[in-house]
Amino acid sequence: MQNLLFDFIAKYVSLNDDEKNAILSLDLFHSVKKGTILLKEGQTSKNSYFVLKGCIRTYYILDCEEKTTAFHTEMEALTPPCVINQTPSEYYISCIEDCILLVSNSDMEVEVNNKFPKFEIMCRKLSEELLAKQRIDFDAFKTSSPEQRYLNLLEKRPDLIQRVPQHQLASYLGIKPQSLSRLRARIFEKKT
Repeated sequence: MQNLLFDFIAKYVSLNDDEKNAILSLDLFHSVKKGTILLKEGQTSKNSYFVLKGCIRTYYILDCEEKTTAFHTEMEALTPPCVINQTPSEYYISCIEDCILLVSNSDMEVEVNNKFPKFEIMCRKLSEELLAKQRIDFDAFKTSSPEQRYLNLLEKRPDLIQRVPQHQLASYLGIKPQSLSRLRARIFEKKT
């Protein structure tokens, strides 16, 4: 798993052996079982997550109903807003598959960034990419129909179709599970 991490980091900065060893000494790698809730609404946290293997989901519970807002899979990072704002979380984070996660906290990140400034450069680049991606995704969601959202998902994240339960996928698309079933049938019918 450490090779996966170092290959990913190499896209942004090159690390020497001391820097690699510094990362490995932090005990970042955590195996987490499917169904584990990493963060609950109302909790405070300093933890950020990087998915090496598996899938995690962010969601709100509104009127006793789960509203999925994102799925994070391999080589994707998630820093909950409550970490940055130092406020209680407004949403939940849970594992929808068995996962191998890198779990860091803000204190650890400050220490590493002070020792190795290139990590701060890498984190800034990652943050910029993530912000741009989220803006594009948000705009696409707001300006598209449920069918366009589903087709976009098929094109850009087809793995989610097999990995994620249908009711969570429907929630992510902003529709009911029954509507997703009808939408899939309509798309299948068009193709045949």
